Amino acid sequence: KTPQGVLVVKLPITRTMAAASETTALVDKKEDENSEDYKKLKKYQPWAFFVTFGGYFMAHFSRKCYSTVKVNFEEAGYSTLLISSMDSVFMGTYAVGNVVSGKLGDTFNPITVLAIGLFGSGACLFLLNCAIWYDFVDYSVSMASTFILTVYFFFGFFQSTGGPVGTAVMGNWFCDKASIKNRGLIFGLWTCHQYCGDVTAQLCTALVLKLEMPYWWGLIIPAITNVLWGFLTMTLIGDPADVGIVTEEVRIRLEKLEAARAKLAEGEVLEDTGPKPISLVGAFKIPMVASYAFAFGFFKLTNYTLFFWLPYFLEKRNFSKVTANLIAASYSVGMMPGGIIVGVVSDIFGGRRAAVIGVFMTLLFVLLFLFALFSEVFNTYVLLVMLAFMGILVGGPNNIITSAVAADLASHPSVRGNNKSLGTVTGLINGTGAITASLGLLVIGPLSKHMGWSAVWVFLMACTASGTLLMSPKIIAEVFPPKEVEEPKTEIV
Repeated sequence: KTPQGVLVVKLPITRTMAAASETTALVDKKEDENSEDYKKLKKYQPWAFFVTFGGYFMAHFSRKCYSTVKVNFEEAGYSTLLISSMDSVFMGTYAVGNVVSGKLGDTFNPITVLAIGLFGSGACLFLLNCAIWYDFVDYSVSMASTFILTVYFFFGFFQSTGGPVGTAVMGNWFCDKASIKNRGLIFGLWTCHQYCGDVTAQLCTALVLKLEMPYWWGLIIPAITNVLWGFLTMTLIGDPADVGIVTEEVRIRLEKLEAARAKLAEGEVLEDTGPKPISLVGAFKIPMVASYAFAFGFFKLTNYTLFFWLPYFLEKRNFSKVTANLIAASYSVGMMPGGIIVGVVSDIFGGRRAAVIGVFMTLLFVLLFLFALFSEVFNTYVLLVMLAFMGILVGGPNNIITSAVAADLASHPSVRGNNKSLGTVTGLINGTGAITASLGLLVIGPLSKHMGWSAVWVFLMACTASGTLLMSPKIIAEVFPPKEVEEPKTEIV
């Protein structure tokens, strides 16, 4: 009671913390939709989406075109060992390249990094054609093999730029309240670039062969389109701040800068040098980044196993090659809408992506269990339906973790106000996942040979469970958000 006789009561207010803590503060922030900055931001978003989508489309277009002419490479005199080694070299440099590219994109101009990746990819495909045109294998098998493996070594690095750096550019532009609220849908649609690129490559190669053109046109066409898209990419603006657009991230950084300046002694000056790129160690210290990185490795291993081994498994079940590939294609078809479905559902539930991914992985575990019991007796129609569902269940989490989830993690309060972390975070998740998956694939061949395909499905069940368990702290936090006691609120009675 005050001297004036007024009773003051302090009421402790308890509230439930939002599950999607990384993005809630940004979504709840008031935004002036009539400001010039906001209008400029929204106007440029479709162009940023289109150019970055096309850049990653080109990466998959290039990769798939090569895989569709492998038989022609063998007929030209190159050994199956070399062709297999090309895949291994590519996977190794691609995995490491993701980590390196993400860091480079945050440290230097991301548009330059993207353009170098496209130009480099085009140059590598052109060099492969040189080996074909001039019959390197006729001069020396060892020289031709060394040349091609060296080219493919660099090809993996150049191909790795599209994912982490493209995601960072997308995150820079789609940073307004509406975009963050619909981040799952936006990135779910954006990740369709890989499937569009794969399908276009198959159509391109089929057209080349149908027109009876030399098979190397299947490599030179993506080489040319990569270079052309590289020039288009150079016109893109990587960050709204580069053209004076003040976004919420910039405002937060400036507020932190002013707070730091207020603590300076008289005569001291603190210059605004822009956001500082996060270190690899710093990125791993962001809560849940390490868990998501290793969880993604188990999910990616499951995806790679189904993608690469399904036709082989089906042929062993005495399906013809054509039928086996058609049935296996239903898995790829299911993957395309998977990312969109996970993104939309997680947006509806307030950005609770870990919980949605957990549900998808639980359903996948059940289907893999059924495969372990009955895969040898399922008929064609059952396989088509089940593999399409498995494509949705695997493709959704795989696509959304390296895009929307990475963007959420890079918006964590510990790094808020610094947009120089998304590329590094995405690269770490993608690179760690690729390394884990590459090592795990070494098990599949021996396991299927010595213990049968039921053992492979059980192995994939273990991978699915392991990845989900790594995400369990985040899942629990989203389903059962912790409570926080705020400072007592004073009320006059």
